[in-house]
Amino acid sequence: MSIDLAAASRPVSQSGDRIQIMVVDDSAIIRGIISRWIEAEADMTVAVTCRTGLDAVNQIDRIKPDVVILDIEMPDMDGITALPLLLAKKRDLVVIMASTLTLRNAEISLKALSLGAADYIPKPESNHLGGADAFKHDLVQKIRHLSARLRRRRVASPPLAPAAPATSAVAAAPAAVMAPPSAVKFPLRAFNKVKPRALLIGSSTGGPQALTVLATELGPIVDKVPVLITQHMPPTFTTILAQHVGRASGRPTQEGVDGQIVSPGNIYIAPGGLHMRVKTQGVNTVIALDDGPQINFCRPAVDPLFTSAIEIWRSDVLAVILTGMGSDGTRGGKEIVAAGGNVIAQDEATSVVWGMPGSAAQAGICAAVLPLNQIGQKLQRVFSGDFS
Repeated sequence: MSIDLAAASRPVSQSGDRIQIMVVDDSAIIRGIISRWIEAEADMTVAVTCRTGLDAVNQIDRIKPDVVILDIEMPDMDGITALPLLLAKKRDLVVIMASTLTLRNAEISLKALSLGAADYIPKPESNHLGGADAFKHDLVQKIRHLSARLRRRRVASPPLAPAAPATSAVAAAPAAVMAPPSAVKFPLRAFNKVKPRALLIGSSTGGPQALTVLATELGPIVDKVPVLITQHMPPTFTTILAQHVGRASGRPTQEGVDGQIVSPGNIYIAPGGLHMRVKTQGVNTVIALDDGPQINFCRPAVDPLFTSAIEIWRSDVLAVILTGMGSDGTRGGKEIVAAGGNVIAQDEATSVVWGMPGSAAQAGICAAVLPLNQIGQKLQRVFSGDFS
């Protein structure tokens, strides 16, 4: 067992209001880097570091961390094996999976979400830390936002008893999906009563789970109009996401390709690492990809897709903003509304992080703010001409 004894000697889960974090990775380099980053933040601390999933499982009852950063590939017990054991011991634990950028690890990371992990983060290779700044920013923000939601839920409800982990994406979602709508109300705009010619969706943290749930009800809409999705994700992960969304929707789903014709019957997902827009090419609408600067700290970002769609479909655009950190989508959503289109946001109670949809709601640009399990039904009514 490899334990950071100095960190372990700190008062467990009692260090003021600081977020208690367990770092689990077989690489001493990665453990050290992550620990230094965390300790540099005033609101978080490393409670313990572990070399394997087995170490983490054995320590969880004593350490009682708020957040676990869990590597996937480790000796003795890997992350995907340790995950349900950790959640069985501490049901409200926030687990962030960390993996290198491979197709296999992308698939495992998305599987981990279905088993109860809160989020994932692609980590740089230990021998090539050129992407360390972006990794640090994303990791710190995910820890902060996900633990803040956990603490709000702890204040609002009594502690949860341990429970067996979920076994599928749909099974993992109901705790969030079926939660009651947020009691906080925001002014809603009247729907523009013109049937949309395109559906745009933007999402980030919690998005893969939300998209999988929503996709089960998108089929009838995809048959009528193209659906374009920007999910904040790195390369390879979006490849796997497209497969998951395609299976859930039962419709052709693919990463967008530069110059590809956009047509009804298809779902297009922005490839990781590239902004996706739409543009006119002759008589066709096509995908336009670029690797320009990050927008809202992201590439792909939601705003470029939203704003580009106005040039093609004018007022006949419906945009949906799902769970995610930050405010990406609000600026583009404002432009869609100014052009006469509509915006729907996911509500706070069913969002993993109510940053993006909350920003849109607070900006007053939404025609509806709905729980995730009601968005699909609403979309089907709107695309059938029912705006009630």
